[in-house]
Amino acid sequence: MYFCGLIQKGIMGWVELILLSISLAMDCFAISCVVGMLQPTLEKRYVWRFSLAFGVFQGGMPLIGWVFGESLLGPLGKIAPFIAFGILAFIGGKMLVESFRKEEENPQHLDVTKWKNVILLAVATSIDALAVGFSFAMIQETHILRNVLVIGLASFLISFLAYTFVKKLTNPKISQYAEIIGGIVLILIGVKILLG
Repeated sequence: MYFCGLIQKGIMGWVELILLSISLAMDCFAISCVVGMLQPTLEKRYVWRFSLAFGVFQGGMPLIGWVFGESLLGPLGKIAPFIAFGILAFIGGKMLVESFRKEEENPQHLDVTKWKNVILLAVATSIDALAVGFSFAMIQETHILRNVLVIGLASFLISFLAYTFVKKLTNPKISQYAEIIGGIVLILIGVKILLG
């Protein structure tokens, strides 16, 4: 990742931090757009909840990576992308399978009114942020609280705004294919994480 290179060189300032935060939030953005298509009538409390969850995990993972650094980098660094891919491929695959069943038999596997789904998605999409935390530890970053707050806030805002924007654009024709689109998007995000 380009931004990890900047961090390791120790040249990351405010501009780089903001760009890094936006980059890390792109997975949250994609999932929030899918949720907007699948569940355009969500109550505001659920939108706040999944947006906050994305923000907390995206901000918390760099902190975990920074605190544990090298001790986690070896054992967890190698399997974390596979865990993220597994979660996203499983949810995305189920969405694709269910999209071909009758509508009345088709539960929403991206239902963010359920905590289980929210936590799984938040964990899976924050693996990149964990890797960034390892980089912070390597260069002995001293502005860790500033960094995690900016990263978390960016993910929260981008998630919230993405859902709010997309739900207004959603029409019945798109909604018919939303679950297929959602399943494909989740699998592609998992592949992206897996390939690094």
